[in-house]
Amino acid sequence: MAFGVVKTIIQALHNATNQCSTLLSLHEPTFAGNEWTYVKETIDTGWVSTAGKYVNDFEVRLQEYTGAKRAIAVANGTAALHVALLLAGVERDTEVIMPALTFAATAAAAAYIGAVPHFADSEYATLGMDPDKLAAHLDAVAERRGNATYNRQTGRRIAAIVPMHTFGHPVRLDELCAVCEKWGIVMVEDSAESLGSFYKGKHTGLFGKLGILSFNGNKTITTGGGGAILTDDDALGDLAKHITTTAKLPHKWEYVHDMVGFNYRMPNLNAALGCAQMEQLPGFLQKKRTLAERYIKAFAGVDGVSFAAEPADSVSNYWLNAILLDKADMALREDILEKTNAAGFMTRPAWRLMNRLPMYAGAPRMDLSVAEDLEARLINIPSGAGLAG
Repeated sequence: MAFGVVKTIIQALHNATNQCSTLLSLHEPTFAGNEWTYVKETIDTGWVSTAGKYVNDFEVRLQEYTGAKRAIAVANGTAALHVALLLAGVERDTEVIMPALTFAATAAAAAYIGAVPHFADSEYATLGMDPDKLAAHLDAVAERRGNATYNRQTGRRIAAIVPMHTFGHPVRLDELCAVCEKWGIVMVEDSAESLGSFYKGKHTGLFGKLGILSFNGNKTITTGGGGAILTDDDALGDLAKHITTTAKLPHKWEYVHDMVGFNYRMPNLNAALGCAQMEQLPGFLQKKRTLAERYIKAFAGVDGVSFAAEPADSVSNYWLNAILLDKADMALREDILEKTNAAGFMTRPAWRLMNRLPMYAGAPRMDLSVAEDLEARLINIPSGAGLAG
């Protein structure tokens, strides 16, 4: 039976991608616009580092596309989340609620501050944080003390809730916002994977106090490395730009820094690449949707497997396409991974749950039964825009 499932999955991948011999990566970037022209200009003029016109241009393009009042371009998505958590008031020995099913950077950004990840369960519909289960969990373990919320079991303040939009699929943001409002906890959206994803007509990353994006080489658009902080708060935007540029006060020659800052500013060379990519973003998103539709059709007749489609009330960027086994079966999952890669299709499992990693083994967590089930069932499949032709 397992052999038959694997064989039909490989055939479905062939049918959707029209590929028979080429090795398909999980998410290969597409450079088909002004990338070379803009990057070459930075080299020709010598403006390759953090000064130069493309950094500001890239931020403006992000603001215009997402609707964010401010976008601050930084070195990578992890740096963006690190700073966003600091600006949200996360401190050493506070707790940050985040999904256990996420990339390691979500937890690492909190750990950089000395904060403690507090792991939440996921739901099947969105693959992201389950707001109903989170609400019940907080009712059981949390208490208000003045304007702050504390974990009664650990005594630590719960400083932030960080939903992550898994593979670009938006979580149920209305319900999560209601949980945050009830408990007076700041939301910081980890939208690293969801540029081009919308929830009820509003771009992800704009529902919390701050949000972040990533432009790593495998994201929907890339700057090589890079990220951005999104906020509608001008004061936070100014502070974000200040502390990500070493907190240096403007002056013609003096080096005066008024607080501890970070050397996180995005270089002009990377931003030039990003500007060219932003010009192509609508086309990338349409091609990725076309590919997802092909996958939906191809996997409709495959027994034992379903395709992870966008959730209700959302428009997903389909950053990474995924299939789910009908039942948790680690042996079958590993067999599928081995044979699809051997057949020329790069496939990957979901991330190992954060609570299973040694540095977070003792972190507080709720029941994670859905995340544990998804970990054993999820498989990512080739997702680059170029596969749609």
